Amino acid sequence: MDDFEKELAKNLRDPEFKAEWDAIQPELAIAQAMIEARESSGMTQQKLAERTGIAQADISKLERGSANPSVKTLQRLAAGMGMKLRIEFQPIESARP
Repeated sequence: MDDFEKELAKNLRDPEFKAEWDAIQPELAIAQAMIEARESSGMTQQKLAERTGIAQADISKLERGSANPSVKTLQRLAAGMGMKLRIEFQPIESARP
């Protein structure tokens, strides 16, 4: 376990920190999925920008989690990478009977 993971594990014991951490997870998951999709398609941010008409700086902001993309923007990005967008709802583990 690296220093970040140790510090995170410690901080997640604080209920306020954990609530904030949990709240940003969907945005972080979107950013990570975008990065992985772009990299798996062998594209740079610049190439994706050229294909989609979305500024490279805006793609960078999305990948850093500094901006929240609309579904329409996510669809444009997916199409630019030769992919389709799929959004799903998953049950919360603790909510299952």
